Amino acid sequence: MTSHKEESLPSVSSAEWEVIETLWDNGPLAARDVFAALPAGHGWAYKTVKTLLSRLVAKGAVDYQQVGNSYLYRAVYSRDQMTHKEVKGFVERVLDGASLPILARLIEREDLSDDQIADLRRLLAEKERKSLGKEERRPR
Repeated sequence: MTSHKEESLPSVSSAEWEVIETLWDNGPLAARDVFAALPAGHGWAYKTVKTLLSRLVAKGAVDYQQVGNSYLYRAVYSRDQMTHKEVKGFVERVLDGASLPILARLIEREDLSDDQIADLRRLLAEKERKSLGKEERRPR
């Protein structure tokens, strides 16, 4: 079930994602600092970054505070919240809500480290414990 708060999270484009990612990594920044923090060779003009910040503000994903003649922009939602929404949207849109195909693809990757495999096992064990707990509490 989707919570009301999750439904209110805005969808962002890949370009907007790059801008908000800069805010997650660096904290509140002025537009010129967001521009400077983008990877070298990105190719965007400063005006493009300002436009993307304006779109993110309009969507409610970014907020700002005026400090003198400048604006400090900050992400409203955490990276974890936005990632969860984006992954869930992808699974629903592309995979008709089926999580197994994406999990299988991720597990098939050859670059999974032993630590990542251990994390997957831990997450699956937690999920299984939670599922078993729900079954025990269900009235019969």
